[in-house]
This record gives sequence, structure tokens and C-alpha cells, in this order.
Amino acid sequence: MKRPACFPILFPLMLLAAGCTTVGPDYKPPEAPPEKASYGAPARPDGVTMGQGPEGAWWQAFASPRLDALVARAMAGNHSLAESRATLERARERIAAVAGRQLPQADVNARAEYQKVNLAAFGLSDSFGGGDIPNPEFDLYTLGGGISYDLDLFGRNRRSLEQAGAQAQAEARAVQAAHLVVAGRVVAQVLAIAALNDTLTTERALLTEDERNVSLTESRRKAGAGTLVEVLSAQGQLAGDRADLPALERQLAEGRAMLAVLLGITPGELEETDFGLDEFVLPPGVPVALPSALVHKRPDILEAEARLHAAVAAVGVATAGLYPDITLGASVTQSTSQADRITSSRFNAFDLFAGISAPIFHGGTLKAEKRGAEAEARAAAARYRQVVTEAFGQVSGLLWALGSDSREIAVRYDAAQVAGRSLHLSRRSFEVGNSGILTVLDASRTYQRAQLTLLDARIRQYQNVARLYVATAGGWVPDMVEPRSQDLPALQ
Repeated sequence: MKRPACFPILFPLMLLAAGCTTVGPDYKPPEAPPEKASYGAPARPDGVTMGQGPEGAWWQAFASPRLDALVARAMAGNHSLAESRATLERARERIAAVAGRQLPQADVNARAEYQKVNLAAFGLSDSFGGGDIPNPEFDLYTLGGGISYDLDLFGRNRRSLEQAGAQAQAEARAVQAAHLVVAGRVVAQVLAIAALNDTLTTERALLTEDERNVSLTESRRKAGAGTLVEVLSAQGQLAGDRADLPALERQLAEGRAMLAVLLGITPGELEETDFGLDEFVLPPGVPVALPSALVHKRPDILEAEARLHAAVAAVGVATAGLYPDITLGASVTQSTSQADRITSSRFNAFDLFAGISAPIFHGGTLKAEKRGAEAEARAAAARYRQVVTEAFGQVSGLLWALGSDSREIAVRYDAAQVAGRSLHLSRRSFEVGNSGILTVLDASRTYQRAQLTLLDARIRQYQNVARLYVATAGGWVPDMVEPRSQDLPALQ
């Protein structure tokens, strides 16, 4: 069999593919903080243990089965999470699409025609053969296929695959971050609802005290020992405290509506949310990741790092566009006017080729694209550093907050106890006529403020614990959003 004439050209080009290079900068992960780096918070904040950070479903530390069920329901039904998972799948499919470009590309085509040939276009006229030659009409059937392969001499396709893999990794981390945020928002919303329920209970108890004051003043007035002014003052206190209830009930309705949105349902589908803070256990110790570990655990930091990787790979893609490219290929065609003989070797034709393309003049477009990609890589590096800085600042602030929460609660509890005793003594003094109703009302207001500020301090402590779990990354992510091996390009 005779060797194709172009084989001496194709063979060295195929060998050249084995020695191709990849242009552009190689990605290097940012340096992690030193092992001894700290958040600038107290060395041992109350209720905090420093280490690798929380693992598993962190909200289970509050020991509430109903809370666990609501978080699981949000993970399955939240519409924003469904959107982020679909975006991740799109990014993963792009990896497969870009990877396919590195393989030979094969196509097949078929065509059926009815042709009329203009012989005059080939110089044949009525002088040929002594008369007019009619233009022939005939059927033509064509079946063919071809294969081509881009040698990717300077790594454009390889950098594109690296970029797509880093982008998919970034989307996977974004989905992890979204799950972490939704879980944190569900926990925070449930705690807020519990606090509102407890506040309403406290306010109703205070209304009972106000009603008791009104009853005392009316009894004294009927006995001739009190005045109408005292009765009106007590009634004014009762009316003012009653006015606080509608605002609390509105906040509770809004909280329920927000919780329903997080679960992916309508407010009417949400069951009773009669939570109270006493239903939850305050975790005795919150495991917090050290700064050196946080950058390898927190999803938004890992997402920013992956986007930095993608931006660096994009510089390689733009750089490769400045260099020549070589494509190898072959095609085979079967053409005949008889459809039943389309597969006969008599009608076979083939073509082997090698093509090269090189940019000569593009008006500065290619160099501008490379400079733009380099600028985007610098921007991505700055965004990464900003995310890390904000994360450390958030954790530091929460550590300081937790360090003061327990001390504040202790002080608020003592204040509430003193206010309660003061109210009891002032009421007894009023009953025996040693003091006026204004003293009782002042003591009542002090007791009310003490009770509500104690409740506020307790809810802040619970919510700060939940925020700290979220800020140090939690440990839980659904299996389907864990980055897969094909999503993680090798770090060069």
C-alpha cells in the first residue's frame, strides 16, 4: 500500500505534541497564617475551646430535636440552595465540555442532492462535438466523516480545563457556604422566635402585676386611704404596657414568615413554633478553629481561593492565544449517484492534513486580553485577602462577645433579683400605707426593664454561639456538594 505523501509531515508534528509546553503563570496557593497566629481575642474566652473547629451538624449542640428537624427541612426545601446546587452541576458539566476539547474531534455528515451541471462553466459549448451539449441533471449522494486533533502546543486547552476545574471548585465551596448560611439563619430565626415567645410571656406576667397595682389602688381609694390620681397612674401603667403587645405579636408573625421562607414553604404551612429559650441547651464549649486551620475550613475563604486559581488559569488561556496552534486531521468521503452503492470502495476519497494558525495582527486585542486577565488575577488575590481579613475580624468580635456574655448575664440576673425584691417590698409598703403608688410603679418599671434586659442578654448569648459556629465554618456539608477530584485541578 502506498504511504500518503503528507505522512512525513504528520509524523514529526505528532511527536511535537509530546513536547508541548503550557504558557502562563502556574498557580500557587496563598500562604496560610502561622500556627501561632491569633484572633486578638482573650486567650481563653468563656465557653470556647480552641482547636480544629466544630465538626458534624453543629446545631445539634443545642439539643433540640425540633430545631434539628427544621434545619433538615431547610436543607431539603430551601429554593436558594436548589438554585446553587443547579449552578454547581452546570459548572461541573463545563469541566466535561472543556475536557472534551483535548480529545480528537470526530464528525460524520451525509447529504442527498439533485444537481444540474453548467458545462459552459468548464469551457464546453456548442462548438464541442458539433452541436449543443445539454447540461446533465443527476442525483448525488454523499457520506463522509472527519477527525481533527488540536496539538495544543502552548496549553490553551489545558489552561482552560484548569480554569473550569477551579471554577467548579469555587461553585462547590459556594454551595457549602450557602448551606452553612441557611443553617445558621434557621437557627438564628428559631432562637429569635423563642426569644419573642419568652418576651410575650414576660410582658403578660408584667401585665398581671400592673392589673394587681390597679386593683390595689382602687381598693385603697374605696377604703378612703387612696386618691383618684393613684388609680389613674396605675391604669396608665397598665395601658402603656398593653400597647407593647401588638408590636411583639407583629414581630413574631414576621419571624414565622421568614422561617417559612427559609424552609421553602408558605407561612400557612408552618406548624406551631411555640419555642422557648429553655428548650435549648447552651453548649458548654464551642470548638473554634485556629486561624491557621480556618483558612482551610471556612467555605467562603476556600471559594475565594478557588476563584483566585481560576483567575490565574485565565492568564494562561490569554497568554496561549498569543502563540501559534497546529491542528492535525483526516477525512474520508463516499460520493455516488446511486444510493445503494454509497458504501462501495470505488467511490472512496480521503484527505490527510496538517494546519497551522498564528496571530499576526489583531489590533492589540490579544495583548489587551492578557493584561486584563492579569489585572483580574490581582483583583482576585485582593478579594481573597479581604475575605480572610473579614473572617478573622468576625471570629475575633464573636470571641470577645462570648467572653462578656456570661458576665453580663450574671450581672443582669442579680439586677432582676434585686428589682423583684424591691417591687415586693414597695407593694407591701403601699398596702400598709407607708408609701404611695408612685413608688410601686417605679419599682414595677425597674423590675420590667430588668426582666427584659436579662432576656435580651440570654438571647444574645445563644445567637452569638450560633454565629460563632457559622463563622468557624461548622463541619457539616451535604455529600453532593463536596468537591470531587475532577473539580480540583492539580496545583502547580
